[in-house]
Amino acid sequence: MESLYLLIPFSLILIALLAYLFHWSIKSGQFDDLDGPTQALLMDEDVPKKPIDKQDLQNPS
Repeated sequence: MESLYLLIPFSLILIALLAYLFHWSIKSGQFDDLDGPTQALLMDEDVPKKPIDKQDLQNPS
């Protein structure tokens, strides 16, 4: 019973902190563009890798 005197205020402070962080993330635009990063990952034009020569496999430097 005595531990509830400590745990209830601690949980209320934790809930208030999480609510503040969620409100901050919404106001700062964290959830504005959810599809952009995924499309940028798929449409990225990577430079093709150099083919591996047999000589490179025999004499690694």
